[in-house]
Formats: sequence, C-alpha cells, structure tokens
Amino acid sequence: MRLSDFDYELPPGRIAQHPLAERDASRMLVLDRATGGLDDRAVRDLPALLDPGDLLVANDSRVLPARLHGRRVGGEGAVEALLLEPEAGQGSEPDAATWKALVRPARKLPLGARLVFAPGFEAEVVALGERGERTLRLHAAGGVAAALERHGRMPLPPYIHRPDDAQDRERYQTIYARVSGSAAAPTAGLHFTPELLARLAARGVGWTTVRLHVGLGTFQPVEVDDIEAHPMHAERYALSADAAAALTRARAAGRRIVAVGTTAARVLETAAPEPGGAFAAQSGETRIFLYPGRPFRAVNALLTNFHAPRTTLLMMIAAFAGLDPVRRAYAHALESGYRFLSYGDCMLIR
Repeated sequence: MRLSDFDYELPPGRIAQHPLAERDASRMLVLDRATGGLDDRAVRDLPALLDPGDLLVANDSRVLPARLHGRRVGGEGAVEALLLEPEAGQGSEPDAATWKALVRPARKLPLGARLVFAPGFEAEVVALGERGERTLRLHAAGGVAAALERHGRMPLPPYIHRPDDAQDRERYQTIYARVSGSAAAPTAGLHFTPELLARLAARGVGWTTVRLHVGLGTFQPVEVDDIEAHPMHAERYALSADAAAALTRARAAGRRIVAVGTTAARVLETAAPEPGGAFAAQSGETRIFLYPGRPFRAVNALLTNFHAPRTTLLMMIAAFAGLDPVRRAYAHALESGYRFLSYGDCMLIR
C-alpha cells in the first residue's frame, strides 16, 4: 500500500490544544466493523456499549516529566533535552543515570558538553546520535527520578502549540498509570475516571493492564511511499503473569478482548498466542507494525483517539477496521466537529 492511502486534510483548528474540563466528557464515535455503521456517542456511554465478560486491557505506563530546560556549562543560550529512554541494564528505569535524549540546539552540544538543569542536577554528553539525539549521563543529588519530578516538564506532543502547564501534570497522565517510562501518553486511556471504571465493573466488564513505554517513535514520520518498507520503531513492553492468565481465561470463554488504545493493542498483538494457545508472561522490545493485510490475532475491539494523517497509528486502525470504513469514519468526525489527537475525542471500533 502507498503512503498516500493514509492521507487526509486535518485543519489545525481541529487539533485539541487543551483537555476538556472532565475526562469522560469526550465524544466517542462508534464504528461497527460488521456493518460499517457509525453512531455518535459519548465516553460515558462506554459501559452500555460493552458486554458483561468483556475484558478491557489498558496500558499502565506513566509519562515521565522528561522535558528539561537548562544551559550549557561555559556556553551561552538555553538548551533543552527530552529524555527518550534509559540505556539498558540500569535497574530502576526512572532513576537510570544514562539516557538517550533529543537535544536542542544539537550543534552546540558536542561530545563532552556539560549541561546544568538546576542546582545539583547536571548532565554530560557521552555519545552522539542522528537527528539531534545525544546520550546523556545524568548526575542528580537525591537521585534522577526525584530530580525529574522536581524540575522536569511534561513532554506534550509537537502538535500542541503551547507550553505545558500545571494542569498537564495531571491530565496528560492516565489515572491508572503506575510505572514511569513513557515519553508520550497512551491517550485513549486519558478518558477514564474512577467513576467510569466503577460503572464498567458494575456492568461486569473485566479489567487488566499491560505495559508499553511509549517512545517518540510514535511521532516518527513515515518517509517511504511503500509503507511496508517503513522501519518501525521499537518500544519496551511487559505482559505480567496475572494479565496473561486473565487474557487466556477471556479467550477460552469466548469473551471479547478490548484494547484501550493502540499501545495496549501493540502489546496484545506482540504476545498473541496461536489459536487455542495461552498467553504467556513476557517482556522485551516490540517492533510490530500492523497495516492493512496484517491480521489482528488477539484484539476484538479497540478504543482509540483520532490519529494524524500518514502515521503508523492510522495504519494500525485501518488494519483493524478496514481502510474504507476508517476513511468514512474520519470524514464523518471532521464534518461533525470531533476533536482530534492526544487531547481530543475517541472512537470505539467493535
């Protein structure tokens, strides 16, 4: 398939720049895969749209406040570093000392450059990468994780054209986030509230979590016309024994597995067993790339936000629901005033 198959016009004014006052007040477009029908609903309707016994699977990765502002020691002007992921084998990840980072201005940060973000919180450039990437060795009194919580800023996506503020500390984070490691939020989960989770439980809908630490690769542009030639980015994931058991029970009972977002879907499809097999606890890196023609093996329904044109996320949605139904759904959403991308509205594809 060609990259142009996944293009559409997204007016800048349709990209949500702020979250709504209430998480579950977002609109939700329901796409029926069997009929192609569309239904305009709200996130608060989700319990009525799921069946007792359905299993919701969410990503419990927590967004790191990993955007750092400082200055170069012995230099002039401000510098910015966005921590992407820790180097492997460093134990507790948020407290890791060595990180891959995206820095600006990269040309002024050669090997050996030293940066100061706050008193007692410094970094040294220990390796060079492409496209403004550097490997930084961090030094922080009291530990890196604590320094990030004190001095880091939330890494809002590049299409949100404003500085992060105090509200983003809470709202660019799911209420069930547990383990820090993401450079971007698993945004379908931003719509959930404690009250919505309680209503889902009362309906008899199950709940479990997996983990995928979202990297900036999720925003990586597709630069090849033949999408199958796109080098898919890697992201770290984990599926616990408890989650694997819950998934195996749901599948054995013929119940639907409902992924909360494309990140949870990536884990599920990476870990999907053969028909009749059991899910197994596992962790590692996944480079799974789902596009039309690549079948889903684990996910039966998907809750997801609206994605930008020409992205691997849109390709995944088209793989699940079909390219033409997704085109119709997105055209309807644009005509009907839905809000797009991270702080926007969502779709339930079932």
